[in-house]
Amino acid sequence: MAGVNKVILLGNLGADPEVRHLEGDKVVANLRLATTETYKDRNGNRVENTEWHDLEVWDGLARIAEQYLKKGSKIFVEGKIKSDTWQDEQGNNRKKIRIRVQNFTMVDSRNADQGTSAPSQSYTGQSSPVNTGNGDSGLDSDEADDLPF
Repeated sequence: MAGVNKVILLGNLGADPEVRHLEGDKVVANLRLATTETYKDRNGNRVENTEWHDLEVWDGLARIAEQYLKKGSKIFVEGKIKSDTWQDEQGNNRKKIRIRVQNFTMVDSRNADQGTSAPSQSYTGQSSPVNTGNGDSGLDSDEADDLPF
């Protein structure tokens, strides 16, 4: 039986994307995403819990992130968990968990007054916009008929 590795996050960026341009026209962007949940404890006190997530975005998505995302941007992310393990200089086993982003949606237009806001669209790993709920799926009628559902 196959497993499922799927992550869905909604949060705010803690810093501007760190973008590196690699050999062969490859691009990678690293992002820090904060997700905050608020609840009341047993005594009725409001408690906020913030988790930080390391995101990794590649190629076309990284180019979009570089152009449009800034510190404080609110984004909806879909991806999968990836982990790296290694030994440090002291011989200790280390592990880092990150999220490999497969697509994201810019939720707010925080930078609209600066003229840097992208249209409210979802972006996939194929570096093209996907359906944003406006009724236009971007598919020809022939392509829509080939869908398995």
